[in-house]
Amino acid sequence: MIVQAIMLLDDLDKEVNTYAMRMKEWYGWHFPELTKILVDNVAYAKTIKFMGMRQNALELDFKEILPEDIEIELKEALKISMGTEISEEDMENIKMLADQVITISEYRTELFEYLKNRMMAIAPNLTALVGELVGARLIANAGSLMNLAKHPASTVQILGAEKALFRALKTKHNTPKYGLIYHATLIGQAAPKLKGKISRVLAAKAALSVRVDALGENTDASIGTEHRAAVEDRLRQLENQARNATSGSFRGKANVGRQNMNAGKSYNSSNDFKFDNSKKRPAESEPVEVKKPKIEVIEPKTEESPKAEEKKKEKKDKKEKKEKKDKKDKKEKKEKKEKKDKS
Repeated sequence: MIVQAIMLLDDLDKEVNTYAMRMKEWYGWHFPELTKILVDNVAYAKTIKFMGMRQNALELDFKEILPEDIEIELKEALKISMGTEISEEDMENIKMLADQVITISEYRTELFEYLKNRMMAIAPNLTALVGELVGARLIANAGSLMNLAKHPASTVQILGAEKALFRALKTKHNTPKYGLIYHATLIGQAAPKLKGKISRVLAAKAALSVRVDALGENTDASIGTEHRAAVEDRLRQLENQARNATSGSFRGKANVGRQNMNAGKSYNSSNDFKFDNSKKRPAESEPVEVKKPKIEVIEPKTEESPKAEEKKKEKKDKKEKKEKKDKKDKKEKKEKKEKKDKS
């Protein structure tokens, strides 16, 4: 029963949203300023059904439907409205659509009350811990209350995020930290950095609560309320730790600065400069030896004989002749190869 009720509740939410969107677009051609004044779908439908054409709003009293400030704003917007005129047949169809929105929303509230009563009767501890809607969605995803009781806490934590889990395992990325349990009020109260830790704690307590509901004999929600209080205490503890960590870092920096200031004020005698008396200066009476600079004697270069110069010239000439012959031989070899290749 719970599985069918929660699925029907989701379908009704989708239908109400689609019908209300179509109703606002349709009546917006006649009175477009009303969509900004009234955001609630049910109030919008009731005002359309009660008012009809926009010209009738000046003569009507909206005390039963709208508060006074919104009524005054509506009548002031009517004077400067930029909408077009519509026929009576169009207005009748818009009113019929508004009736559908009102009836579906009323049935949705009745169905929610039925679901709340069934959840308190079947799973009171889970309802006290995570709420009616989240508990019903967990049961619907698992298939039944007994199937949910068989799941470990790690599975309860990521229940509803199967696609993200297998995608993360396939691509070797980080696995999701929460699934349907993310919509619980306790996780919504936590800071973004603490949502993963609180979801783990809440999933563990939810797994215990579900097992008590499925296999226990007690029908009260005492265990669920105890688990909820424990999760709230853990949340406060984590928040205090995070707050102390941030404040402690600033305190540490301030203490280091104070220590440096105090260290600068204190006198450290080890940093004093001391003269080394082991090296004594020579007395004025003692004679000082003066080192004489060495004088190098540069001998003049002797001129080479004319025979030696002739020998050097001959060696140079021989080298040049050899280099010329080598170049000629290389050219001849290249020409012979080219001729062979062409032939």
